[in-house]
Amino acid sequence: MKHKNISRLKEPGRKGRTALVIYSGLICSLTMGAVTAFAAGDPIQTVNNLSTFIFSLIRAIGLILLGLGIMQVGLSLKSHDPSQRANGFLTLTGGIIITFTKEILTLIVG
Repeated sequence: MKHKNISRLKEPGRKGRTALVIYSGLICSLTMGAVTAFAAGDPIQTVNNLSTFIFSLIRAIGLILLGLGIMQVGLSLKSHDPSQRANGFLTLTGGIIITFTKEILTLIVG
């Protein structure tokens, strides 16, 4: 019986992980590059800038989760795995809620 060289085997799911890293970096760079929090002379403006920056970080995390949820649902449809499909839809729903947190809070507060 011959043993396979384990170091030559490829890691499963490497392309998916690479795509997720690229997607995450793109979303973070687009979201964080759009908002700059400068300390202004007006303290209210400083708080507003900080709030906008924090909500842009939350939106970036939500978009990453949204992409991960879409990927999980797609993989579950391919492999016919109902538990992975349920987890994918939960991740997708959580990503949507986190992405639109600022709008949801605005609707609640008024």
